[in-house]
Amino acid sequence: MIQSVAFIGLGAMGYRMAAHLPKHFETVYVWNRTFAKAEEHAVEYGTQAVALEQAVQADIIFSCLPTSADVEALVQGLSLKAGSIWVDCTSGVPDAARHLEEALTEQGVIFLDAPVSGQTIGAENGTLTVMVGGNAEGFEKALPAMQAFGKLIKHVGTSGAGFAVKAVNNMLLAVNLCAAAEGFTTLKAHGVDLNEALDCINASSGKSNVTETVLRQRILNRSFPVTFALPLLAKDTGIALDLARDAKLAVPLLALGQSLMQAASNLSDKNSDFSSAVKMYESWSNITIE
Repeated sequence: MIQSVAFIGLGAMGYRMAAHLPKHFETVYVWNRTFAKAEEHAVEYGTQAVALEQAVQADIIFSCLPTSADVEALVQGLSLKAGSIWVDCTSGVPDAARHLEEALTEQGVIFLDAPVSGQTIGAENGTLTVMVGGNAEGFEKALPAMQAFGKLIKHVGTSGAGFAVKAVNNMLLAVNLCAAAEGFTTLKAHGVDLNEALDCINASSGKSNVTETVLRQRILNRSFPVTFALPLLAKDTGIALDLARDAKLAVPLLALGQSLMQAASNLSDKNSDFSSAVKMYESWSNITIE
């Protein structure tokens, strides 16, 4: 039985994810490095803003931080409750998951890497995809808590597997985004109506999530709403490329995709949405994708 749940890290995703927990559990602790945000969450959703040392005494501890390094630094020196489960929803590094699993096992704690996909709208609606790596028994125990904000929840392998799936997923997003930017720049250069062309492509074999959602909702209308920062996408493509290189695989397309995302990130404001990567192409061609 899960008696208490904690959520650590109330950023754009975490704030919304944690909001679902009080609907299912009586005791929900929240903590954030900027503690005022935890207090705001408590007022808005009925959670309890507590010190980090108290938060990590929960039965299920969720974390959602920018990087694995942030999680590793947070865990250092903490005394956790034996028998608890730490579920890390950070888009992290597989090797870090294995290190954290080893460190927390010494305290009798199960560690799961459980990154999510679905952006802020999915977090708000409780419809995220959760890809989980780690102990299978721990996964089954933590599943009811993950179901508070997740719709599709899959145990994809041993420790680090969840982080690996998320990194590769985001690499595919990046590659599709680059391909769409180049393709639609080409169409615009030849005087094609991009909105009409998009309808054709979305009814044909060239469609992807980028063409079905990102192009029309973010790029063609020039809104670029910030729901997933471009530097975070660049970070994730780097993780995916490292995985391929660790396996000594030839992945020229992934290498190029990572290089392009990093270049776009370097040219953009750190708070830019991932979709704004197309602005790099626009600067090269002097053609606006609209």
